[in-house]
Amino acid sequence: MDSILPGAVSAFWLGILTSVSPCPLATNIAAISYIGKHVESSRKVVLSGIFYTLGRMIAYIGLSFIIIAGLLSIPNVSFFLQEHMNKFLGPVLLITGILLLEVIPFYLPDILPQEKLNRLAEKGSLLGAGLLGIIFALSFCPVSAALFFGSFIPLAVKHHSEFLFPSIYGIGTSLPIFVIAMIMGISAQHAGKALNNITTFEFWARRITAVIFIAVGIYYLLIYLFKVSL
Repeated sequence: MDSILPGAVSAFWLGILTSVSPCPLATNIAAISYIGKHVESSRKVVLSGIFYTLGRMIAYIGLSFIIIAGLLSIPNVSFFLQEHMNKFLGPVLLITGILLLEVIPFYLPDILPQEKLNRLAEKGSLLGAGLLGIIFALSFCPVSAALFFGSFIPLAVKHHSEFLFPSIYGIGTSLPIFVIAMIMGISAQHAGKALNNITTFEFWARRITAVIFIAVGIYYLLIYLFKVSL
């Protein structure tokens, strides 16, 4: 339990950081515009937020399960990861931290252009909100890809968590949009202020996390790869 709790907290934090990163935040704003269609009904706003959250959870659980179960189901790969995971974490965390700081330009092709995402956000029902959650979760950009593949997947593999950590990560990625949906049920004006606060929070949270990742990455490199005694 003691070893699982820090990992679970890390998964939750990575999920929140993924959600408020610039690219996912843009897709979440599109989701908010979808949820805002039901702003006249607080109940529908909250239900849309719940379905959107479930959609993101399903997407991340499914993708994580395929990757993690695939890696752990191959005996040689599983044994190799158990023995050498800490050696890989050093460079992975270091590279992820650099990508989070956006020191090195890195681009990924858009799976769905923003215009199509906005059109999707204007259609559908409660099930449409769930579908949006799935689609938006899989629309990776450099920062979200670095957080998911570079930080979360190694974390889940290290803890052999095929379901629990992906679920926690999925909740973290959906929490900001769900909170805003709840606020929209009360006041759309308050929701706009919440978005501004999230943008400010993301600016500092991403940079602080990047510095921590780089520091831990260097530490892991020195201890596990270069065998330096500190």
